[in-house]
Amino acid sequence: MTHDLGRAAWPETDRGPLLLVPVGSVELHGPALPLTTDTTVASAVDVLLSEGRAASWAACAAPGSDAHAGLTETSLLLHLAPQTVRVDLLEPGDTRPVTELMPALRSRGVRAVSANGVLGDPTGASAEEGRRVLDVMVDRVVAEVAG
Repeated sequence: MTHDLGRAAWPETDRGPLLLVPVGSVELHGPALPLTTDTTVASAVDVLLSEGRAASWAACAAPGSDAHAGLTETSLLLHLAPQTVRVDLLEPGDTRPVTELMPALRSRGVRAVSANGVLGDPTGASAEEGRRVLDVMVDRVVAEVAG
């Protein structure tokens, strides 16, 4: 059985109940993170969950995290793919609460509230925090799937 559906031929796939399809946006994540940040995080959760559990749709999110390219996502990338983070380019974006930003975000997108594409402040990010956040995400998805 293969654990990478994207690289598998159909005879290599297990026909059991588990199918994890990591999906993430390819979009700006400020000047320091790659466009594939969401996909990298979703793929990491996918790999950690691929141990034969029943699955349903679940978002890769951690409670209380900042919104976009801030401390949370930067920490995750420092843990998962540190070579993709341009630490010399880390800079804060709009640090207002997301609830305050949401009307403009919905109507005009991230760039309407943050010229650099960052919501929050990534400058305090660390790989250790990324590991902690990833563990929280995986535990939350496991709990959702287990029902």
